[in-house]
Amino acid sequence: MWDDAFPSFLIGLREGLEAGLIVSVLIATLVRSGARARLPQVWTGVLAAISLALSFGAVLTFTAASLSATAQEAFGGALSVVAVGFVTAMVFWMRRSARTFSGEIRAKVTGALGMGAGMLIVTSFLAVGREGLETALFLWTTARAAGESAGPLTGAGIGLLLAAALCWGLYRRVLHIDLTRFFTATGAVLIVIAAGVLGYGLRDLQEGGVLPGGTSYAVDLGGSIDAGAWYSTLVQGVLNLTPTMTWLQVAGYAGYLMVVMPLFLRSSPARTTQPAPKAREAEPASPAPVRRRPVWVVPVAVVAVPAALAGVAVTLGGSRPAGAQTVAVSETDCGQGFTAPKPGRRTFRMHNTGDKTSEVYLIDPGTGAVYGEVEGLAPGTTRDLAATVAGGTYAWRCVPSTGKAVTSRAVRVTGGGGSTAAVVPVSAADLAAPLTSYTAYVDRGLATLVTQTGRLSDDVEAGRLGAARTDWLTAHRTYASLGAAYGTFQDYDQKIDGRPDGLPGGVHDKDFSGFHRIEYGLWHGESARELVAPARQLAADAAALRKAFPAQDFDPGDLPLRAHEILENTLQFELTGDADQGSGTELATADANLAGTRELLTVLRPLLTGRAPHLLPTVDTDIARLQKLLDSAHPGGSWTPVSRLDASARARLDGATGQLLEDLAPVPDLLEIRKSA
Repeated sequence: MWDDAFPSFLIGLREGLEAGLIVSVLIATLVRSGARARLPQVWTGVLAAISLALSFGAVLTFTAASLSATAQEAFGGALSVVAVGFVTAMVFWMRRSARTFSGEIRAKVTGALGMGAGMLIVTSFLAVGREGLETALFLWTTARAAGESAGPLTGAGIGLLLAAALCWGLYRRVLHIDLTRFFTATGAVLIVIAAGVLGYGLRDLQEGGVLPGGTSYAVDLGGSIDAGAWYSTLVQGVLNLTPTMTWLQVAGYAGYLMVVMPLFLRSSPARTTQPAPKAREAEPASPAPVRRRPVWVVPVAVVAVPAALAGVAVTLGGSRPAGAQTVAVSETDCGQGFTAPKPGRRTFRMHNTGDKTSEVYLIDPGTGAVYGEVEGLAPGTTRDLAATVAGGTYAWRCVPSTGKAVTSRAVRVTGGGGSTAAVVPVSAADLAAPLTSYTAYVDRGLATLVTQTGRLSDDVEAGRLGAARTDWLTAHRTYASLGAAYGTFQDYDQKIDGRPDGLPGGVHDKDFSGFHRIEYGLWHGESARELVAPARQLAADAAALRKAFPAQDFDPGDLPLRAHEILENTLQFELTGDADQGSGTELATADANLAGTRELLTVLRPLLTGRAPHLLPTVDTDIARLQKLLDSAHPGGSWTPVSRLDASARARLDGATGQLLEDLAPVPDLLEIRKSA
């Protein structure tokens, strides 16, 4: 939570300090002008600005909740980009204006004093309202990026409280802060944070179908970085950098930093030229007008009007679909308040009234099929679950983090016709047979790999480098066909098939080893003597992996995930040529990856057939299309390097792979192991 809190803490501190300084200047100007009686007008404007900001945040939250998952991604991505624009403009404006803005505010107040109460309210409202709207928008985007609101709201609250304390100290002249340096330093940090928000927003737009390139990855460290580790959580929470990022995300992040940061650091704060006009202290305050309405009318109105407008916007936006109902869940009582909904698309507000985090499923109590789910519903929190309801029987199943699952009473829905798609839950026991079959396949492959890497090493030692090149490709294709087990191989995968990316010495680094190290040497003119040690090490690592594999922990839940991930890596590394170290055999590796995917789908086929009968025929057609394209790049027994393919051939390969990835995307959800007890 604290990792997610830092960006919001910083924005709360900066925006709170800006707004607080403006209010302090307003109050000081009125006090020195002898117009204390008009202070309530300032606070009325401030109250209106706060009400507007809160209402704006409510509209964002509840409007987004009514959208489909794809539309939510597009909506959130667009607002993330807008938030970055606002934050960028804010840090530049404050860097330029830190020395002079108090004088500007005094001048506006002095002018407003002679124009009646309404003008003073408007002045304070406009001065504070901008900071409030910026804060609401940025908090909404950071909370969405974090996937939870507790951390960002806590950080923002602490930042605002600290800002209030600093403003009080400055007003009472017990503190002195170099505002120019403060806003420069925090502005630089915010620019880095905004770059991460921009990258996250671009990813949302890709997932929402607004921007292309959603499967073109520039960085994919998911297999080598623990996303749950403290350092990973810190980087993701503060900088919005994730282990897997598309080319568009990286380009947006790097491009924003390279353009904005130098401009910000080069821009000089505006020099104070003329002192701000001072309020005429000798001028007495204008006589108070005759009070024609109760004193509480205006403050209540400025709070009620934005709230009412927000309510209208939420209502018109359809924030809660018709038939929404709140369902209470806990470790002892699941589905309290659940009544038979009307057929159609329905949203249920799931509220955890218990003391334990729970998984919550809307199920068919007869078959256990799942219509919708909320994962990790924390105590005291409420989240929406949207599902399409047709004629049939429905119940809730709550699975607490510790303890036994609880199922609610069943309700019967009539009308609506037909039935809705549901996922029959998969248990670890269901995946036991596929895991056994695939483990046997991997074990056979590793035995073959040991023989092939031994032959490669022998040929290198004997100086038969031509034969070694053939041996290398044969052995590398064998290893590539075992893709679904890479996560199980632990450190062996880096030793056997690691790339030089990130190594200080690149291809000449002492830690560069395995297939790609030998590939570089064989196709870059290194002698047999130079390659003997890497070849021996590869053979030794392959033998050690085969010996260790039976005792390694192979999570059955990895099988459905790898059905998609093997070809994701193919699209990222092989079909871009990034993995090539000189052999030009990227398509041979892609062909082996496809064979590995086909083998994995073979063991998963019994589970998929009953759950998605139309999925496998479509996937089979996609595989055949991609296989035909790969075969056409293998004329006369030699593989065409990716770099030598013409533009249309590359586009067809990328398109066929992308289509296959899209059709494989449902597999992890269909075969996800769901808690049942």
